[in-house]
Amino acid sequence: QVQLVESGGGLVQVGGSLRLSCAASGLTFSDDAVGWFRQAPGKARFFVAGLRWSSGNTRIMDSVSGRFAVFRERAKNTVHPQMNSLKPEDAGVYFCTSGPRLTTLPEDYDYWGQGTQVAVSS
Repeated sequence: QVQLVESGGGLVQVGGSLRLSCAASGLTFSDDAVGWFRQAPGKARFFVAGLRWSSGNTRIMDSVSGRFAVFRERAKNTVHPQMNSLKPEDAGVYFCTSGPRLTTLPEDYDYWGQGTQVAVSS
């Protein structure tokens, strides 16, 4: 059974940083795309960042470009978004997901974690 487990969320002040983690079990990332989506209350899930596991190539949305990065830890089968200079609009539940293609569409992904909450206080 494939499970993606997110961790690292919490409350941070504006301008602060967080590093989230997505650990996979029942699945060893190989040629997968691993994406991170954010969902604010009452809104749809929004692609934030992701990477192609095999190459490490990343895709970062413009709204977080220059502030967010995403990288993998091969030995731990884990993906991390590093989120810096956080803004109130970055708040929401962050979901890790994996699938065959690194796209911005939630329907293109196969597996989802339960999410981790990020709150940004001003």
